[in-house]
Amino acid sequence: MASKDKPYRLYRGGRAKGPMRPPRASADSKAALPGPSDDWGAGPTTPPETPRRRRWGWVVLGVLVLAIVLAIVWTVLGYLALRRGVEDANERLDARVKAALTPQDGLLLSNPSNVLLIGIDRGASPGREGRGRADSIVLARTDPDEHRVALLSIPRDLRVEIPGHGPDKINTAFSLGGAALAIETVEGVTGLDINHVAVVDFGAFADVIDALGGVTIDIPRRIVSNRFDCPFATPAECRRWPGWRFPRGEQRMDGKRALVFSRIRENQLDPNESDITRGGRQQQVVQAIADEVVAFGSFLRLPFMGDDLVKPLATDLSASELMQLGWVEFRASGSKRLRCRLGGEATQIGDGAYIVGSEENVAVVAMVEGKAAPQPPLPGAGPFGPGCLVGE
Repeated sequence: MASKDKPYRLYRGGRAKGPMRPPRASADSKAALPGPSDDWGAGPTTPPETPRRRRWGWVVLGVLVLAIVLAIVWTVLGYLALRRGVEDANERLDARVKAALTPQDGLLLSNPSNVLLIGIDRGASPGREGRGRADSIVLARTDPDEHRVALLSIPRDLRVEIPGHGPDKINTAFSLGGAALAIETVEGVTGLDINHVAVVDFGAFADVIDALGGVTIDIPRRIVSNRFDCPFATPAECRRWPGWRFPRGEQRMDGKRALVFSRIRENQLDPNESDITRGGRQQQVVQAIADEVVAFGSFLRLPFMGDDLVKPLATDLSASELMQLGWVEFRASGSKRLRCRLGGEATQIGDGAYIVGSEENVAVVAMVEGKAAPQPPLPGAGPFGPGCLVGE
């Protein structure tokens, strides 16, 4: 008989009679065995996600959502600040000026547009506190599809036909009939319809540049100006003063220095410089301001300075249109930025010195429109030669 201590009995052939008990598993073998719901041979399973890892995922997601919300709120605040200033700038523009403009065809983001910039300097000298003449006339043409921006400088001494007044310097049109007559005159000279206008008071331009934190301008050649805008108190000190000095190369300028740079007509180191090169310097300042306006740092300060940016302006452009122009300017590549100028021959007529336009001016307008390849002034054309420079 089998012992009572044995749980089962063995017979010949090794077969057991009665229930079989499985062998006792070790700790290692238990870890290797699948659970009751696992498939045999499925391999090791992925450990469950820890609560700490899930918590960090929610933190990262929350930070991203918060950053997006803050960016939207900041943009809205900046836009509202800009809109307040633009509404005041719209009120400063005469209703007759708006009637002289050609309506914009579609959005500025997707359609070409011509914007006339008229720079005036009411407080520059005695007797200039009224309307005065235009110190600077620049026609900006944008072509969003080509990512292209062209600035056409029109010399203020260019002799043109002023509607209803006969031949005279083009800057006289503003003093005779304001921005409305200036628009009509520029359209007659260039053959281009003017869609928008901005009258800029250079006297307040320095405040805009200071609000932006300055502008960066690359000067190709050293400049020693004449004695205009003497900063000293007595005439004797002004006579001893050599003039404003600007070294060659890229430099950061505050509002006052940038304004002086834009006003310089004569360079003692280069007798070929003239009112034409002055217009080119004004274009550089305008371009530098545009670059700063669309910079990320300006976006961060927009809620605090949005209305200050348009204080010198009287314009028909709305806040959304100004932002569209800023985006078009931002997208314009270096090779698609043109600095152009009309020109001709310096001529003395009566008691006045004029620039009589040359036939090349027609070709320059075609370059501005993108209908012809940009070309610099012809060799031997003199200091008033018309042409276009690329990416400068």
